[in-house]
Amino acid sequence: MSEYPETMPAVAYRRSLPVDDPESLLDVELPVPRPGPHDLLVQVEAVAVNPVDHKVRQRTDPGGEPKVLGWDAAGTVVAAGPRTELFRPGDEVYYAGAIDRPGADSRFHVVDERLVGPKPATLSFTQAAALPLTSLTAWEGLFERLGLRDGGVERTGTLLVTAAAGGVGSIVTQLANALTGLTVIGTASRPETAAFARRMGAHHIVDHHRPLAPQLAEVAPDGVDHVFSTTGTDRNLAAYAEALTPFGGIVAIDDFDSLDIGVLKPKSISFHWEFMFTRSLFRTSDRVRQHRILARVAHLVDAGVIGTTATQDLGPVNAANLRRAHRLLESGRSIGKTTLTGF
Repeated sequence: MSEYPETMPAVAYRRSLPVDDPESLLDVELPVPRPGPHDLLVQVEAVAVNPVDHKVRQRTDPGGEPKVLGWDAAGTVVAAGPRTELFRPGDEVYYAGAIDRPGADSRFHVVDERLVGPKPATLSFTQAAALPLTSLTAWEGLFERLGLRDGGVERTGTLLVTAAAGGVGSIVTQLANALTGLTVIGTASRPETAAFARRMGAHHIVDHHRPLAPQLAEVAPDGVDHVFSTTGTDRNLAAYAEALTPFGGIVAIDDFDSLDIGVLKPKSISFHWEFMFTRSLFRTSDRVRQHRILARVAHLVDAGVIGTTATQDLGPVNAANLRRAHRLLESGRSIGKTTLTGF
């Protein structure tokens, strides 16, 4: 590793603090990490922010030690561990990584190659950094949890996607519209979010600030077959149960204290969790599946089937800009994905 700096710039936090506190995120200098047997050392060129970033910052106090966040990155492989097979130095990659390892808000980052995909050739590093975490969440939720078929365009039915202009919702909408025959109903509450959701491929828009059931009955009188719930699952569950057809399914990704799922029994509605870090967190034997999903998504992007969901770039990766990004996500008013580029 002598050809690389011994230390690198990074952004970390030492205590869980409100985002408006200037010490909630700090510019730090850390040792450049060394790759393990299955790891790649990536020179990070761009990152994106997700709700998981501010949730970890708010809920996990590192007790004074610097903890680096960031689970969306694009960059160039500069070194590879002895047991790697998928990539070599010089390859351009994108990935979300693992939540139980340091995040990617640093100039260099180590990641298991089985969680990494080849960067879409038609996208910049910035555009690519917006996609990994949400693409993995969307793909696993649609095609593994709900059991939809990739390319099953003969399939009919209706899919409800909540917050269809958000990071996950916007890629769920694109994938469902491109790879299935489902009619996609997106929820949005502002003119700008409704317009963005339509650009992503939503066929109908309903307002999630108004009661959902009567709106869904109007746009889908035969019922909804599937729900991808990115937010508000606990408060919307009764509406989902009313709108869903018998044997329908719900996949949820949000957090809440409790859920009364008894309302789902009369229609035999199935409920699924989707957490894209499960494979890496539990070291499942099939974690290379995430490499394959990201490769498939890259192919779809390069073929012009789906596009990046990056909507704004806040400039270089530093503490001030990341505080701005966290503040935006915490406001609940972000559209698509917010990125940062360079150091």
